[in-house]
Order: sequence, then C-alpha cells, then structure tokens
Amino acid sequence: MAQSSAESFSRSLWFATAAEPAVADGGAVSGSADVVVIGGGITGCAAALAAAETGASVILYETHEIGWGASGRNGGQVIPGLKLDPSEMRATFGEAAGRSLTEAVGSAPDLVFDLIARHGIDCSPQRAGWLQGAHSQAALSRVQKRAREWLALGAPVALLDATQVARMTGTEVYVGGWIDRRAGTLNPLAYVRGLARAASARGVKIRQRMPVTGLRREAGSWRVSTAAGEVTAGKVIVSTDAYTDALLPGLAQTLLPVQSALIATDPLPDGLENTIMPDGLCCSETRRLAFYFRLSPDRRLVFGGRGAVGDAELPLFTDALVAAMHRIFPQVRGVPVAYRWSGQVGLTLDGLPHVHEPEPGLVVGLGYNGRGIAMASRMGHWLADLALRGERPPLPSVPIAPIAWHAMRRPAIALGIGWAWLKDRTGLAA
Repeated sequence: MAQSSAESFSRSLWFATAAEPAVADGGAVSGSADVVVIGGGITGCAAALAAAETGASVILYETHEIGWGASGRNGGQVIPGLKLDPSEMRATFGEAAGRSLTEAVGSAPDLVFDLIARHGIDCSPQRAGWLQGAHSQAALSRVQKRAREWLALGAPVALLDATQVARMTGTEVYVGGWIDRRAGTLNPLAYVRGLARAASARGVKIRQRMPVTGLRREAGSWRVSTAAGEVTAGKVIVSTDAYTDALLPGLAQTLLPVQSALIATDPLPDGLENTIMPDGLCCSETRRLAFYFRLSPDRRLVFGGRGAVGDAELPLFTDALVAAMHRIFPQVRGVPVAYRWSGQVGLTLDGLPHVHEPEPGLVVGLGYNGRGIAMASRMGHWLADLALRGERPPLPSVPIAPIAWHAMRRPAIALGIGWAWLKDRTGLAA
C-alpha cells in the first residue's frame, strides 16, 4: 500500500538523528514588521536571519514546521555551482555577470559552513568533497570538461579515472569522474533548525503551522493575512519552492515538482564502512535520473534517487531504489534498510533558480533543481539584500512565466523520465 510522501517527514533518518531540537515559536507578533518571510525552509530561514542581522524586524510564517519540506528531507549534500558550467554562465548572462554568478555559486558552500560555525549549528558538518561518477564515456567527457573549467578558475577540483573513483566510493560501476573539495555533507534538518534558532535569537518571530492565506498591497505596504489575523510589512519574501501553492497567481506553475526518495541502511558492519565512501565524500551520478549517496555520521549508507510523480510513495519505486543501491553496492545486500522517506524537489525548465519581483516590495526565490542546500542558503541572503537594500544578485530577476503545459505535467514528466532512461541505457546522458 502506498504511503504519503508529505507524511514521511518524521520517518527520515534526519528527523531521527537531528541534534538541533525542533524550533519553538517565540515572541508576540505585533501588527507590523519590516519584513515578512513566507516559508520556513533553508531559503526562508537564511533570509530571515540575514535580514534580522541588519536590524530589521522580521516575522517568518511556515505552514507546517521548520524544515518540513525539501530542506529537511534531502540527501544532505552541500554542492557548489549550478547545472550550468562556468563557460555556460558567461555565455548566458554575459562575461561580467557570468563571472560574478560563477563566483557566488562556487563559493556557496563557504557560506553554508560559515553559518554553521558562526551560529554553532549542531548538524554533523563534514567537508570532504563531492564526487560525480560518470556512467559512460560520453558522460565522462562532459563532466571532465566541467572539472577543467573549475580547475582553471582555481577551484580545488581534480579529474579521476575509474580506479580512483572505485577506491573513493567502493563501487566499480563508474568509468571515471571528478571531485570538488569545496563540497560537504550535513544533517539538513538540523541545519535548517539551526538557522531558525539563530534567527529567533536575533529577534525573528517564528510562527509555525500558520499558512499565509492572502497578500495584498495597500498604501505602499503589504497586508499579510493568516488565520491569526493580519500584519503589515514593508517587504515580503516568498520562499516556498516545491511546496508553492496558489498564494501568488502563476508561481506554482513555473515549477515542476518531482519526488525525490531516499533510503538509509542499518549501520554498516565492520569492514564495509572502511570500503564504502571511506573518506567521507558524497557522490552523485551523471545519469539523467541520477542516484546519489553518502554515509551518515553513524555509518549508514544513505541512497537517493528521483523520478516519481505525485505525493504517493509507491512501493515499486522504493523497491527499485533498493535494487539500484544493491546494483551499485552489491556488498550491502545483506544490510537491512532502516529508513525510507521522500519529498518534492522544485525543477525549472532552464535548470536555473529563479528570482522574481512581481510587485514592489515583494521578492521570490525558488527552483534549486537538486542543489538546494548551498544554493538556497545563497538565495536567502540574495533575497534579504534585494528586499532591504535593493542590492541585486548576479542572477537576474525574471518574470513569473507559468509553464504552458503545466496542467499536463504528470504525463509529460512520466514521458521525460522514460526518455531519460532510454538515454541512460544508450550511454548518451551527461
């Protein structure tokens, strides 16, 4: 029987092991604030913290609880960059803007680990790097070109052959790859809770289980409606990503929410833990429907994949994920799977995060395409700077443009998944 993805939040390894406790609501909400933040994930909590550190009064509303969405359910991989290579960023945005964007996204893990250190966030951070394993020679050529571009910019990356990848990962299924030492891992739920704790300590008033039901501009300010009444805000930051609803017309239709599912084994027995990801790396593949994996601090293999559409956690898909883990790591076949959970990831058609400014004083950031921890942390600071100081990020704002075929997204995504599987099987996916 299928279970609900939405209800799997408390079934995750991160929920069971988060050292940072659940965040308590605090402080009386007055009738006004400088900034209202809608959404209590990484973007919203980072934005609220950044805004509060400038002296602004901030209220943050979250429909469920802090970290309930993708922010608390992901694989815990802190990866720099975007889906675009540095040369593609320059070609897309121009030489100067492209270089500025490259620096900002390349250094996003620095921001994450600096926030952890400055605010004492207890989220098991480890900065051993991210390895991308190539499943075919065509894919290897593509990603090693990417590695050479980052290497030319001085990034701590290296090209890897099949033997090196096998030693670093414990699997021989890849023909080579590259490693980026800027990356790392953490408990994502503990991280976002730590951001919220730090924001609360700086005066941010957090209201959980309090959906925002209305937004309207009135006399140069914003009226923000909830079940508890209305507040007035000079600025509003919307950071709801894959869980965006109808609050802003057309915004939900700019994203393709796709379910990402994860499993975690029992702690690996003695011997295996020294051969599977022995250096503490995290890893993902070059396949269109890529698998990604890492070890947890208590030496469990955490293994994730993407492809399901809708809220239901289908046993068939979870079983396929277990089978994929056993194909890549046959040595763990006898190790029980202890945790299974999932959540929605927000994809954009151009593969880029989107910044929107639909009206004066209203800013939106979303669409991380699987790079959520580092990129959402960076986006939160961008949105706070944009809202409070008019400081524009290197990623240009774009209009809210609903995807024309969004109503047909489920069959369209299913068709795209089939095409991706075909490309993977023929070795064409990069």
